[in-house]
Amino acid sequence: MLKKRDLHDSPALYELMVHPDVFPFVRNKAASLEEYLFITKQIIEAEERGELISRTILDEWGAPIGTISLYDIQENAGFLGTWLGKPYHGKGYNKLAKDMFFQELFYELGIETIFMKIRKSNIRSAKAAQKLPYVVFANETRKSILDQINRDGDIYNLFEISKDVYTLYTMRHHVETMDENHLKEA
Repeated sequence: MLKKRDLHDSPALYELMVHPDVFPFVRNKAASLEEYLFITKQIIEAEERGELISRTILDEWGAPIGTISLYDIQENAGFLGTWLGKPYHGKGYNKLAKDMFFQELFYELGIETIFMKIRKSNIRSAKAAQKLPYVVFANETRKSILDQINRDGDIYNLFEISKDVYTLYTMRHHVETMDENHLKEA
């Protein structure tokens, strides 16, 4: 479902990224495949320097369908950026990719906080974020960060995922699943 970014997936990802329903919401926009290859190479190098963490999202057949990344990493915190190709919207890939990525970030790579800045105009991403029970609306609790990301105007809402809240959610969900399975067996 996830793998480290590499240049081989760039042609397929570029074709998915340029769709008009996707392109406006992609952080690393490219006007050509050559530019996308260059940007991907920069992302791979930035990950090697510890500045970000980026993965390619794969479908069940191993085809690249989008990307998920943690940018601007400082003090064990960073900003999430995710996009999926239009044919994969609404099919559950976003949640699966986030679950896998959050597991890696929190339990393997030492990240403590994930922030999501979502354009107020991006209704799809806002709805997706609000569906996740471990996401906290952080416009008031992280006002200094909100002011920083909105220094050019009132563009973004801020959401936060802490390792503690995510862990509590996953533990509770695991226990509920175990209870349901136990009841089915009884």
